[in-house]
Amino acid sequence: MPRFMTAAEAVDLIPSGARVTVIGFTLMGAPEAITAEIERRFLAEGRPRDLTLLHGAGQSNGVVGVEHFAHAGLLRRIIGSHWGLAPKMRTLIAQDGVEAYALPQGQLCNLYAATAAGRPGILTTVGLHTFVDPRLEGGKVNARTRDQEDLVEIVTVGGREYLLYRAIPVDVCILRATLADEDGNLAMDEEAVKLEWIHGAMAAKRSGGLVIAQVKYVTQRGTIHPKRVVVPGILVDAVVVATRPEEQHRQTSGALFNPAYSGDIRLPAGRPEPLPPTERTLIGQRAYREIPPGALVNLGTGIPADTIGPLARMNGEPPFRLSVESGMIGGIPGGGFDFGVAVNQEAMIDHTAIFDYYNGTGVDVTLMGAAEVDAAGNVNASRFGDRIAGCGGFIDITQTARKVVFCLTFMAGHPRLRIEDGRLTVLEDSDRPKFIERVGQVTFSGPYAVERGQEVVYVTERAVFRLTPRGLRLEEVVAGVRLEADILSKMNFVPEIAADLKEVPAGVP
Repeated sequence: MPRFMTAAEAVDLIPSGARVTVIGFTLMGAPEAITAEIERRFLAEGRPRDLTLLHGAGQSNGVVGVEHFAHAGLLRRIIGSHWGLAPKMRTLIAQDGVEAYALPQGQLCNLYAATAAGRPGILTTVGLHTFVDPRLEGGKVNARTRDQEDLVEIVTVGGREYLLYRAIPVDVCILRATLADEDGNLAMDEEAVKLEWIHGAMAAKRSGGLVIAQVKYVTQRGTIHPKRVVVPGILVDAVVVATRPEEQHRQTSGALFNPAYSGDIRLPAGRPEPLPPTERTLIGQRAYREIPPGALVNLGTGIPADTIGPLARMNGEPPFRLSVESGMIGGIPGGGFDFGVAVNQEAMIDHTAIFDYYNGTGVDVTLMGAAEVDAAGNVNASRFGDRIAGCGGFIDITQTARKVVFCLTFMAGHPRLRIEDGRLTVLEDSDRPKFIERVGQVTFSGPYAVERGQEVVYVTERAVFRLTPRGLRLEEVVAGVRLEADILSKMNFVPEIAADLKEVPAGVP
C-alpha cells in the first residue's frame, strides 16, 4: 500500500547520491510540486545533493521543469536528450558544473524498459556516426565529462556495427498522474500525452528503488476501471496530491486543462490565419512541397512545427498525416512551449511506442530544423558554440526517415530582408554563416545518409540544396536573390551547382 504524503515528506525519501528519473515532455507530465520542493530543500538545507538526473524528453518552459535541478551540488550528473528550453541547465552544463551526457530521446525512453527487464541495454544503429558515437564524443557534452565512464559502446554483431546504450539503474522514479485511488493505482485521463510512466516505475522497482507519484485527484479504491490504470498501485510507494494545481499540475505550459489536448473533444475545423510573410514562412512554404500525398510526416520543433501545420490546414484536410514524437498521429500539432501536444488527433500512442515505430519502420518524411550545415552535408542541431541544447529525438528520427528535409534560415543573426511580389531582396546581411566548412557537432551525418541511400534536402529562404555523393548541390535560387553576392559569398565552402539551376518565386505554397 502506498503512503499518501506531502511533497516535503516525499523529498525526505530521496537520499543524496540517488539516481533520479523524472518522466515528462516539455511541461506535460511535469511533477512540479515534487521537483520544486527538491530545489527548495537543497537551497535551504543542502540536501539531497549529488543526484544523477535521468530524463528522456526535454522538460522545461525556460523557468521550471528540469530547471529546478540546475544547481551545482544538487546534481552530480545529468543524462538527458534536450535542454533547448532550459537556459539555467544549459549554463550549468557549459560551465562544467555537472557531468553531462546527451543521448537520443528515443533511446533514453526505451532504456527504462531495458532496465526494468534486467537487460544490459539497447542494441541499435541509431546514433552511429553522430556525436553520440564513442568514436566522436560518446554523448559527452562538456569537458568535465570527458574522462567519465562511457554510456555507449560499439558492438559488432553478425559483422555489422551497432551502438549499445547501457541500461541505467533508477533509485527514484518521479512521475505524475491525473488521479490515484486509495490503493495507489494511477490513471492519466487528463494528461496530454502518453509517456513512459510504467517502464520508469518498473525500472525503479528492478533497481530496488522508489516510485513517487504526484496526482491531481484521489478517488475511492475500486472506482478506476482496470483498463484506465496505467501504473498499478503495486509499483507505487508514495502519492503526493498537488495543493496548487494551477501552478504544480498544469496540463501543459500554456493550459491548466484543455480537453482537446487529452482527446476528449474535437475542435471545429476553423481556417487558420494566414502566416505572416517572413523568412520562416518562405521556408515552410517551400518545404511543404517536399511532402508527397499520403505520406506519414514527422515535424520537428521550430520552423517545421510552426509553419507546416498551419499551411496544411489552409485548404482543409492535408493530403498527408502529421505525427509528433510525443506519440501524436494526425491532428494539428502545437509548437513553442507546448510542442508535443495536438488537437483533433487520430491516435495518441505511447512515447516509447512511437520511437519504436520511428526507429524500426521510419516515417516517410521528417522536417527538422538545423543550425549549421557543412560541405559533406553534416548537420549540427545540438550545440551552438557554448550553447548546449542536446539532440532530443532528432537523431532517432533523421537516421531512420526515408526522406529528411532540413528547414533553416540561410544565415544566423538577423539580416534585413524584403519579400515583395514573389521576390526576396537582401537589404542588409548578417556576417554569421550557417553553411560552414565543418559543423561544430555532428547531429546528422551526411556521408552516412548517402551510404544508406536517404534523400536529404536543405531548404532555406534563399536557396534549396540536395545531398549527393559529392556533398551539397545547389538546385534552386529564389527570385531576387543574387547567386554570388547573397549565396556563394556567404558560404564557407563551394557547393556543386546544378546544371539546370532553377529560379523560383518566393512564397509559392
